[in-house]
Amino acid sequence: MIRTTDIALFTLMIAAAAGTYKIKAEANLKQNEIRRIEKQIAFEEDTIDLLEADWAMLTQPERLQKLAEKYADALSLQPIEARQVVSVRDVPEKGVAPDDDVIAETIAKMAKEKGGAPEQTDETETGSVEE
Repeated sequence: MIRTTDIALFTLMIAAAAGTYKIKAEANLKQNEIRRIEKQIAFEEDTIDLLEADWAMLTQPERLQKLAEKYADALSLQPIEARQVVSVRDVPEKGVAPDDDVIAETIAKMAKEKGGAPEQTDETETGSVEE
């Protein structure tokens, strides 16, 4: 009976050692992957900083003015005129629908121009459209 217990404990010990080794190997792989991703993130951040600096240099007003003067004939650039500028009040609001009265008046006006009364659908009379 002691031999069976010894063999069972020995087998359990070997299984625990193998499991521990497997978990340690997987943890090392994940740690290496994390380091690789951190290096990639640092590289991307450096690239973003470089591109932002490049953009700042390329969009300097003095540089753009020199380029506009140099290529004025090829680009046919013209100064902005006062009639091209509008105020914020002149821009229609986004998502604002016209009143129902305006729509009804427009339909009636179009019907008069065609020479007849506006057509009524079954929807206005019964509340549903017949198919």
